[in-house]
Parts: sequence; C-alpha cells; structure tokens
Amino acid sequence: MVRDALESPWRTPLHLFGISMCSVRHRQAQTVSIGPWDAHRMTDDAATAPHSPGDRIADVAVVGLGPAGSALATRCAAHGLSVVGIDRGPDRRWSPTYGVWQRDLPEWLQRDAVATRAHPTVVTTRRVTTGRVTIHRRLDRTYAVLDTPRLQSLLRDGSYHIVTGEAASVGRDDVELADGTHVRATTVVDARGPEAGRRRAMQTAFGLVVPAARARPALGEADALFMDWRGDNGAAASAPPSFLYAVPLDAEHVLLEETCLVGRPALPIPELRTRLHARLAARGVRLDGTERTERVAFAVESPRARHTGFGVRAGMMHPGSGYSVGAALALADPYARALAHGRRPRSLPRPVQSLRDAGLRTLLELDPGELREFFDAFFATPHAVQADYLAPKASTAGTAAAMGHVFAHLTPATRRTVLRAVTGRTTDAQAGTD
Repeated sequence: MVRDALESPWRTPLHLFGISMCSVRHRQAQTVSIGPWDAHRMTDDAATAPHSPGDRIADVAVVGLGPAGSALATRCAAHGLSVVGIDRGPDRRWSPTYGVWQRDLPEWLQRDAVATRAHPTVVTTRRVTTGRVTIHRRLDRTYAVLDTPRLQSLLRDGSYHIVTGEAASVGRDDVELADGTHVRATTVVDARGPEAGRRRAMQTAFGLVVPAARARPALGEADALFMDWRGDNGAAASAPPSFLYAVPLDAEHVLLEETCLVGRPALPIPELRTRLHARLAARGVRLDGTERTERVAFAVESPRARHTGFGVRAGMMHPGSGYSVGAALALADPYARALAHGRRPRSLPRPVQSLRDAGLRTLLELDPGELREFFDAFFATPHAVQADYLAPKASTAGTAAAMGHVFAHLTPATRRTVLRAVTGRTTDAQAGTD
C-alpha cells in the first residue's frame, strides 16, 4: 500500500555520530535547542540559538498523533530514537471504539489495553428458490475490543516530545506548521488520519451503548456480532444496505451499532439511527433514552504520504473493512526498528494495494442483494483464507486466493458486476451465464 518515495541512502540516526545539538526553527530565524536524548522534555521556553542548516530537532518527527502516529512514536522512542510528535489537538480524548483481531496485537502492547475478547458471529442471508435463508457463522478467531482511554495513556507515555500545531506542509525532513514554525528531523513520518472529501468513499455508523442484559435479545446466542446482515432494520430491500455490529465493551455494557460499510456517498447518520432503533425494536431491545451514543464517519480511502507515511497515509486502512488501528499496532515496531537501523520500512506490496482497491470498487458497485451475497461467499471461505485477506502483512498470493475463492462462489450475475467494477467491462464468457 505504501507509495513513499523515501530518501536513499537513508541518513544514519544523529546520535550514532555523537551530535549533541538539535533544533526547532522559527519564522524569526531562531532555534530552540535541545539534546537528542532529551527530545521529550523540550519546552517552548527553551533557550534560543542561531540556526544551523544541519540542525535537527530529532531523529524522527511524527505528524499526527492518533493511535497510528502515537504507536509509531512510542516504538521509535523504545528503539532509542529521539522523537517529536506533532498534532493540532494532542490533548483531545480518543473516543471511538477500536476493535482488532487478537492475532494482530503486538507483544509490546500491555495486556490491559484490551477491554474484552470474543469469538464473533457473522449473520448473512442467502437467496434460495423459496425465499431467503439466514446463516449464522461463528468465526474461529478471537476479536479484541480495546480499552480506548488505556490505549491512549499507554501510547502517550512521555517518551517523546509533543508539539501542538497544524502541519501546513510535510516534507522529507521538514514540517512547516500553520504559524510558520518549522520542525526538522532526520526523517519525517506523515501519520495523519483519513482525509474526508466529497468524492471519497466513506464508512458511517451510529451506535448505542446498552446495558448487557438489555442488549441480549439483539445478539441472540452470539457473544458478539461482527456483521449481521439481516433485513430487520426497516430499510427497503432495494435501499443501500447496513448491518448490525455488536460487541461487549466491558462486563456490563454492549455497543450496538448500525453500520454502512462503505458508500460514495455513505448513508447519513440520521438514517442509520432510524435503522438501528427499528432493528432493536424488532428484536425486543428496550431503550430508555439515556444510552450513550457513538457516531462514526471517516474516509476509507486517503491520499498517500508524499515521502514517508504510516497508518492510513501508508495505505494501512483496509478499504474492504475500514480497519486500520490493528495494522498500525502490528506494524509500528517493524517500522520503528527499520528507522533505527537506517533502513527503508517494508511496505505492503503494490499488487496487494491494487487488489484491495479493486475490492473497494466492487463493494461500491454491488447492488444490495449482490452485496449480501458477496459477504455470504466471503465468510463461507476457510478461516485461514479470510485471515490472510484481512491481515496487516497480507501477501499478494493470499489476497488473490481469497478474492478468487469468493468470485468462484458468486452467481453469474454477481460475477458480471464484479468484473465490471474491476475492469470496466465484462462478457458472458468470462462471468458464466444464468
């Protein structure tokens, strides 16, 4: 996924040469000077000194301190690099619910970052001659819901300095902030989040946090629902589809969330709220109006960093699921280790990126019935095939095998839609006949 044009050869981290002076350059041609090992203790009141063109504030500057950027900054510091993180609102509390597959959690992340674990169920529907049948599949892998406040505290551990400011320009070794301040580093990493736009594919969701006992009718026998595509949300069969996502947040509370996986445009939040209330009413879930709400809206496609990127700016968001935090946590340490040793971080193979982009085009092209059929086919594949397709370190062979397996189990009509989305053309000979 990464399209970074990285500088070659890479500069060796400054502290390896014993360089003791780093700097922040301001509009007034002044510098704030610190030692590289004290980067996280630098303050805006530090003494000024004349600017030297070779000065650097740190080995690494990370732009954007969401979960991805904070994870990378933490791991870079753990590998002995001096790090500066730049964010326009570093004190903002993270509020989203983050879910990851257990196997993607890195060893360095403390166990108490996980709030709950479950083996989720996927519910799909399939058209048969007599109508539709409902299929329940319990996934044979563990899904972890993170403790968001604890995650934020672990990734803001004081090991790196934080500069408050909005990046106006992000270069290879220089960041210009909106106020004209320049932050320089041996390597600048763009880790900003998704960039919304009118033409970008979006994921939207509306959720309610409900006491576990009252949420039970929505889940049935399942511990959690990864995707529930049943049509009991009041939407017309021809309307853009949405599914129920339901996960335990702790022993006492469950998040029930109506989700539009992807759309251009995506379903608006008010429509998802209406659908969620209709679905929960149909299943006998009682609401009293005091439930905490969660609203989700983000682009599943974002521009890649011009130089070095991480997180969604390095293509780590899976366009077929909207997941990126698990990939960032899994890849933060390998990226940091590469930077510490002066190597180019390994990127996702370009063919994998191309295949995933084709998958996104397919999801946007399928009609409501075809989309339900597509996910029924996907979750009918062997668990290992599913895991390979969703893995942060996906291979070209694994991704292609998963997509080929799904395609082989689609009806001829849906195959034609997939081919049209992927290639822009189709033939009956390629897709089969009805």
